Amino acid sequence: MDEMTQLRELRADVPVPDRAALAPGRQRLTEAAASGGRVRRLRADWRVAAVGAAAAITVAAVLGTQLGDAAAPSRSGPASTAGTLRLDSPAEVLNRAADALEKQPAGPEPRDDQWIYTNMAQVASQGGPDGSSLSPVTYQTGWVPYDNSAAAENGKDDDYRTARQVYRAANELPDDPARLLAEIRAFYPTGRTAESPPEGKAQHSFRAIGLMAEAYPVAPAALARIYRAMATIPGVRVTDHLVKDAAGREAIAITRKEDERPEQREILLDPHDFGYVGLRAVVTEDYTYEVSNGRAKGPTLKFKAGQILTSEARIEAAVVDAEDQKP
Repeated sequence: MDEMTQLRELRADVPVPDRAALAPGRQRLTEAAASGGRVRRLRADWRVAAVGAAAAITVAAVLGTQLGDAAAPSRSGPASTAGTLRLDSPAEVLNRAADALEKQPAGPEPRDDQWIYTNMAQVASQGGPDGSSLSPVTYQTGWVPYDNSAAAENGKDDDYRTARQVYRAANELPDDPARLLAEIRAFYPTGRTAESPPEGKAQHSFRAIGLMAEAYPVAPAALARIYRAMATIPGVRVTDHLVKDAAGREAIAITRKEDERPEQREILLDPHDFGYVGLRAVVTEDYTYEVSNGRAKGPTLKFKAGQILTSEARIEAAVVDAEDQKP
């Protein structure tokens, strides 16, 4: 299960506003994209999520300049556990990451009575006249049962996946990238409504594989297969310098431009062990967006190329034996 879904069930120390508070109708900064009108569609509309995120700010821990991307390194790229790595080819980066992951031992699958603990950091654009204002950072911790069958059966989202379901599905993914992508698209389907038209195949693949990559826990060998398949998705790129996640840490950004939108989705990887560390949405060209609640027009917001729309970082994740227990 991806940690964004986990946050939906978290026991936050600070109250989190409902969807209406985050944005008109159905916006949730921490949800994944594209399942019709259901929750996982929400991350698709970064613009409204970014606008509504200001309402969710409950902890004042301003990043300031820390969120600016790291200075471009030499073309040799960052130091990593796999040696010197060039950041000019997504295939080189992702296959090198897969090689490193395949050397890691796999731990046991969590027991059904165990819990998944997560500690997350989130930040978003607040719009503003010049499109450059960032919210303070929000930190949230939470616990979700590994076998959360009750939520899967009785929850509001019919595409909800438990941590156990995702872990086992990831272990069963084939080695062949094309078959793997087809299975992940089926696991995380796209919606087909007038409001949420179906995604293109490549965009669907990148969104869905991102959800699987950010899930916790996922066995190292399974994550290696996911990375190798990710490298084959049309339009996938790697940023040629390290970027900063929501917690201010340096990260490798695996990116893909959103279809028909001036924004790109970025999957962030640790430059040392290649684990998933976060997700960003970044503006690719200047544009404006008019906020509307369906009844009346709202303000017109400006966004600039290179601006961070949303950024979320997984600071810590662990399997624990009880709710409220920390590793």
